[in-house]
Amino acid sequence: MANFAPVDEQLTYLKKGAAEIIREADLRAKLEKSRATARPLRVKLGMDPTAPDLHLGHTVVLRKLKHFQDLGHTAIFLIGDFTGMIGDPTGRSVTRPPLTREQIEQNAETYKAQVFKILDPEKTVVDFNRRWFGSMNTDEFVRLAAKYTVSQLLEREDFHKRFQDEKPISVHELLYPLVQGYDSVALEADVELGGTDQKFNLLVGRELQRSYGQESQVVLTTPILEGWRAGEEKMSKSLDNAIGIQEPPLEMYGKVMAISDERMWRYYELLTDVQVAEIEKMKRETHPMQAKKDLARRIVEDFHGADAAAKAGEDWARQFQKDEVPESVEEIPVTLDQVKGERSVSGVGMTIRLDILLVLCGLAESVTEAARKLKQGAVRVNNRVDTFVPRMPLPVPVFGQPWKVTLRVGKRIKIAAIQNPG
Repeated sequence: MANFAPVDEQLTYLKKGAAEIIREADLRAKLEKSRATARPLRVKLGMDPTAPDLHLGHTVVLRKLKHFQDLGHTAIFLIGDFTGMIGDPTGRSVTRPPLTREQIEQNAETYKAQVFKILDPEKTVVDFNRRWFGSMNTDEFVRLAAKYTVSQLLEREDFHKRFQDEKPISVHELLYPLVQGYDSVALEADVELGGTDQKFNLLVGRELQRSYGQESQVVLTTPILEGWRAGEEKMSKSLDNAIGIQEPPLEMYGKVMAISDERMWRYYELLTDVQVAEIEKMKRETHPMQAKKDLARRIVEDFHGADAAAKAGEDWARQFQKDEVPESVEEIPVTLDQVKGERSVSGVGMTIRLDILLVLCGLAESVTEAARKLKQGAVRVNNRVDTFVPRMPLPVPVFGQPWKVTLRVGKRIKIAAIQNPG
């Protein structure tokens, strides 16, 4: 028989990092009933597998699902292999192109592997909404569509704006909130989680459950996480401010160390299991630099393990505090032909194009961008700032060994191993 914590204690833990609970009184009542009957709540989080990789922004709501799981409730991770083929129109000003069945299946497999870095695989129910929509006949689908009006759907902000701007809205997009809402009916969810941008869809689920004779789910939304770079933009790969959960440990650690001290505390609240009281104590008693190192270690440890987190911390300190090259830095093999290797004017030694080398090592998108970075003094070569010159001389090599050139641009560092023909 389940042994649930006192309701007030559960609520304190669940409210940490929550943006809104609709309604908190209903959640309390559900928790009290759950504790009295020893029946865990069924807590649903749905994600459409529209991209293969998750970033820390996605894990905010995943961690809240983990908090319910920690308290003994049933965590249901729903992969939207049916809704993903429609494409969630949330926040979009144009119609999202539907993904193919093959793309959905490939992404779904990567999602399962990634979410278990946070959730306990032994205690998580993984489901797919094609399980019920795949067998739903046309009569049932028409009856579902009859549960909502077009005017109700157009109350959604993004639909309303597109309608006012006379931008197209496809019929399949209007169906999306209904389809997502019906997932809650099929799963008999007690609680549904989502980001604040999902509020409309989550509320549709509440109404549909009432229409189908079920008790309405509680809706708990979580904030949208800002990216690691300065600015208020949400974390997004397209904005180049995301921290992917599959990124190498040192890169992940370095990005966390680059956030502002103020944002650090928000990351603590949304990306860790540290209790609010402990966070407040850290604010009073812990130096911000040490607190940030602890945060970076916690985050890397979640996705790569304790050993990798410890090594990332050591490598980061070596790279940025002691100005040394970390042991785990990536080495890029390069040929002389690729970097336009030529004999120097004196006839002794070789010269190469440094701008091309930066591109080959992934530290610039183009030769033009590399030249700009060099002119700005943003590039360190072998630990010295190098400004743009047409050609860079290579040191006298050890016979049979490649030339090793250490390149540092901002927080990224690579070693170019340029072949030595002998």
